Amino acid sequence: MSDKSPRYISNLTRDTYALILAGGRGSRLHELTTWRAKPALYFGGKFRIIDFPLSNCVNSGIRRIGVVTQYKSHSLIRHLVRGWGHFKKELGESVEILPASQRFSENWYEGTADAVFQNIDIIRDELPKFVMILSGDHIYRMDYANLLAHHVETGAKMTVCCMKVPLEEAAGAFGVMSVDEDYRIKGFTEKPANPDPVPNEPDLCLASMGNYVFDTEFLFEQLARDAETSGSERDFGKDIIPSIIKDHDVFAYPFQSSENEHVYWRDVGTLDSFWEANMEMVAPVPALNLYDRKWPIWTYQEQLPPAKFVWEDHDRRGEAINSVVSGGCIVSGSTLRRSLCFSNVRIHSYGLIEEAVILPDVEIKRHCKLRKVIIDRGCVIPEGTVIGYDHDEDRRRGFRVSEKGVVLVTREMLGQPVGGTALG
Repeated sequence: MSDKSPRYISNLTRDTYALILAGGRGSRLHELTTWRAKPALYFGGKFRIIDFPLSNCVNSGIRRIGVVTQYKSHSLIRHLVRGWGHFKKELGESVEILPASQRFSENWYEGTADAVFQNIDIIRDELPKFVMILSGDHIYRMDYANLLAHHVETGAKMTVCCMKVPLEEAAGAFGVMSVDEDYRIKGFTEKPANPDPVPNEPDLCLASMGNYVFDTEFLFEQLARDAETSGSERDFGKDIIPSIIKDHDVFAYPFQSSENEHVYWRDVGTLDSFWEANMEMVAPVPALNLYDRKWPIWTYQEQLPPAKFVWEDHDRRGEAINSVVSGGCIVSGSTLRRSLCFSNVRIHSYGLIEEAVILPDVEIKRHCKLRKVIIDRGCVIPEGTVIGYDHDEDRRRGFRVSEKGVVLVTREMLGQPVGGTALG
């Protein structure tokens, strides 16, 4: 059994370079990602999705980080510069932005493995013993130091971080690992109809989270081999893992949260899952604890005045019930119920807003009734607007209605010009 002392763990994290893959479009989010990459999408009232893997790195003691960008990355890069640009390279810490730049190919990033391969010289310059490759578009809190210790303890060349998921939920939805009783990976299947169960846990399977740890030289060898392999899709799940599990020790690491906390991991890749995950934040005791001062989620935030609620007349009152309201917001004579407001939202009088996710800089005029909506950044909702009560009417007016009845509203759908902060 390996030493688990704080000094041992800190040596592991210092010897690790983390590469966050943040170039994904998130096409199932439709118009929400027309102007931004999925990792730049807002979440939880004041954060962006990319803040979660970045905060996990920093809180775990991993301070050398690269963020790989590609699709419509302007707002993501702006956020990284403003919120994560304070690291000191001379102190052995940095968050570097790695845009697609055709360093080793005439092509842009062709897959997850190719995104790492095209930055192999940058990783080599850092001289890490271990490379941690992380997905940049999931919501969770995780101590990566435990993952690193497990990787070293097992003697693995590669470790795949996994979630235990009920078989019926995983079918057709996740890449699934087949393992022996020691969690050595024996097979990998992409979105199988009948996933293999975990040994001794017949109702659960191991779904890949898209997070990996490699011994550095082994990673370089596999990337070079894959780059020369005709027909490869240059993807870790589809190509790298299946090609190495027969001849090398590759282990699964079941994701575990902190003590006394439920395992929380969300892929907010659809409008419904994005709305549902944000709605979880307004619960009295949210499944994801954003108030833990021992594991803060860091982000960039403007210096804004406190939220404000005004008017208490007989026919109008500014109030928010079971809701999250961020800095700079003014709720003026309207009722906000089970909703989440990001920064600088203005809600005028005589309105009723229910089950709404309202992104920054939105203005909602008087006499509006909104229910089960996502309002994109910068929208101005005209006076007397009703959304979410008649989906046929919502569609007729050009709004997008999801499978579960969530209505997405953007500036373009409202016929309003798009530009400036609305593109963020």
